[in-house]
Amino acid sequence: MSPARLRPGLRFCLLLLLLVMPAARGCGPGRVVGSRRRPPRKLVPLAYKQFSPNVPEKTLGASGRYEGKIARSSERFKELTPNYNPDIIFKDEENTGADRLMTQRCKDRLNSLAISVMNQWPGVKLRVTEGWDEDGHHSEESLHYEGRAVDITTSDRDRNKYGLLARLAVEAGFDWVYYESKAHVHCSVKSEHSAAAKTGGCFPAGAQVRLESGARVALSAVRPGDRVLAMGEDGSPTFSDVLIFLDREPSKLRAFQVIETQDPPRRLALTPAHLLFTADNHTEPAARFRATFASHVQPGQYVLVAGVPGLQPARVAAVSTHVALGAYAPLTRHGTLVVEDVVASCFAAVADHQLAQLAFWPLRLFHSLAWGSWTPGEGVHWYPQLLYRLGHLLLEEGSFHPLGMSGAGS
Repeated sequence: MSPARLRPGLRFCLLLLLLVMPAARGCGPGRVVGSRRRPPRKLVPLAYKQFSPNVPEKTLGASGRYEGKIARSSERFKELTPNYNPDIIFKDEENTGADRLMTQRCKDRLNSLAISVMNQWPGVKLRVTEGWDEDGHHSEESLHYEGRAVDITTSDRDRNKYGLLARLAVEAGFDWVYYESKAHVHCSVKSEHSAAAKTGGCFPAGAQVRLESGARVALSAVRPGDRVLAMGEDGSPTFSDVLIFLDREPSKLRAFQVIETQDPPRRLALTPAHLLFTADNHTEPAARFRATFASHVQPGQYVLVAGVPGLQPARVAAVSTHVALGAYAPLTRHGTLVVEDVVASCFAAVADHQLAQLAFWPLRLFHSLAWGSWTPGEGVHWYPQLLYRLGHLLLEEGSFHPLGMSGAGS
């Protein structure tokens, strides 16, 4: 790790230890009495015509596919809720209240953004110029027709503020933000019931791992204390203890990225923000494969797979998406595991596998001291959620996957 990257990593871990030590005595993260808050990180305005994340709006990594226009007479009209927040100005040029109607997810993000705008510019409010569209004024398959998109400005209509307004919208949790024109910023969200809204850092329930006994079992059957095939620091295969589940949600649908290889053929499904190890050519030694978000893997790259003997590179032949039931994210002592005979990291959301392994050291330590009798529950463990919040304060912009935790965390 270069010195430039080590310094924020060390700051990250020092602050983490200050926060985790008192938290370990309770059942979740606690506040350190007397600790001083770090100044907020500098926000970088979006450039004109820039969008975040840097993918098309109606794709898995942003707001997801168009699901059809909502009319007042349709059954789906009940999905829309009015927003009467007094801190938001609605243009409502149609005088029908349509601009106030939106999905709950959109409403929550908009209300959060309204607070950020007032904090950033005292005396200025958030202004919505377009919300739900029932009159067909937008392009075909616009998310405005579903109440999933809003066009926004500031109440003073100061166009010099719009780049930073777009950045504040990203921070408020909108799934796609576009500095679309000099007159407004466009924001949209995922569908309330879309599997794309339930992404995190996991594998599907039926994904198989190999136990030290040689048996292959589904992740849904794995328990803390099992030893599963993983990769050691030197790039060689090893068996590693499963310590805990960072996320375990047996009954939820998730959207997965599917990585298929040839020579030898393998097929791994994992969430887009999860890390696995890639190289651009097959001559790289296993220890030098780099951690890459699943959504960034491209055909022609190489991933590591279990072979005979040891681990070997396999060329990625195809990448696709798939929806499946269940979400399981085990943490092993080595921070890696082999799922469906493909080597993957235990970590997601943050781009640096080694920094994540270092940041999870307290969890491995406290597990051995106090949590040995822990049994798997459901949902996301509090520790990765804490790390994600701290990371946003301490790490550079661009260190995180565009989907972030997205309601789950590992």
